[in-house]
Amino acid sequence: MTTTTTETGVTTQVYQVFINATPEAIWDAITKPEFTTKYFHGASVETTGEAGTPLRMYAPDGVTLWGDELIQESDPPRRLVVGWRSLYDEEMAAEERSRVTWEIEPRECGLCLLTVVHDQLEHSPKTAASVSGEGWMHVLSGLKTLLETGRPMEA
Repeated sequence: MTTTTTETGVTTQVYQVFINATPEAIWDAITKPEFTTKYFHGASVETTGEAGTPLRMYAPDGVTLWGDELIQESDPPRRLVVGWRSLYDEEMAAEERSRVTWEIEPRECGLCLLTVVHDQLEHSPKTAASVSGEGWMHVLSGLKTLLETGRPMEA
């Protein structure tokens, strides 16, 4: 993880992981509910993956909205940029919106480098603390495990 810190806390968080999967498989795992429910804390994503359209994250109950943002940029299967506001927590929901960028880069031998940048966190200290360290690493480890083994990571 790489971070940029200011007086208000960590404002840019960068995570990278190599995954033995195609860019298309990683893209699908980010944008399709049959995958996200298995690695993203049980959350079901609803999106077309196109710029300007919504990306909604639902709690495991399928009703409670955990996130409701617009996709800012979309270049399947290479880049997805979306706003971020955690609606599952009242204090985080009151903070300013941050941004998450997913970048998928094919490498040799069937590997891809997945880079997740969570930035614009200057006015969202509780969100920054929540997603830092194990927050994003748990999600990305679960994504890698699912794509490489076909099974969810054990809790």
